[in-house]
Amino acid sequence: MVQLEQFTTPVDRVVSRMSALDAQLPPRDGLAVFNRVYLAVTEAFDRRLEAGAFPDPEAAITLDVRFAELYLRVAEDGHAPACWRPLLQFRRHPGVRPVQFALAGINAHIGHDLALAVVDSCRTLDCEPADLEDEFEQVGDLLVSLEERLREELMPGPDLLQIADPLTHLLGAWSMERARAATWTAARALWALRRLPDVAEEFTDRLDAAVGFASRMLLTPLPD
Repeated sequence: MVQLEQFTTPVDRVVSRMSALDAQLPPRDGLAVFNRVYLAVTEAFDRRLEAGAFPDPEAAITLDVRFAELYLRVAEDGHAPACWRPLLQFRRHPGVRPVQFALAGINAHIGHDLALAVVDSCRTLDCEPADLEDEFEQVGDLLVSLEERLREELMPGPDLLQIADPLTHLLGAWSMERARAATWTAARALWALRRLPDVAEEFTDRLDAAVGFASRMLLTPLPD
């Protein structure tokens, strides 16, 4: 039990930092919308951790905290790779709806940050990506359930969301499952390229740019 308490401390700190951001940011701010979503995911992760849902708590916590730190660097310090810049640029645009902000943040964080977090965790734990696959899948399952929840909470009701609404088509073009599968492939590729730093850096830059392009499309301003 003492050991588990030591493991959960970094997750508690992540929750505290996200909670502080939630208190500081204006509710309609695009980053605030994503932060609320991500805070809910992290709290759900913490509850599952306390319930013993992860066979290897140290691996799960390492991945979760490395993953969160990449977002917190953007939110707290303004260090924004290309994948996050569209959200920061459009965060106060009146024509972008809350669900767009949430999914653009999820796209940036999963499509780019999660691959880097897997590689960083492998270095920290001295393991291979395959050794973290179960933790990757469990974190991914939490994100899938949250995507479903935020679509229910932030999407207009069925009487307002018509098949001709551009939002229907825009959000239908993005898939959490496809993003998660692509991220796992990217993580494995980056790990295989770790002894070729120039190639790994180029691969990371291309991944960053491609994910940023998708985020920009998700943030297309729409008419009311």
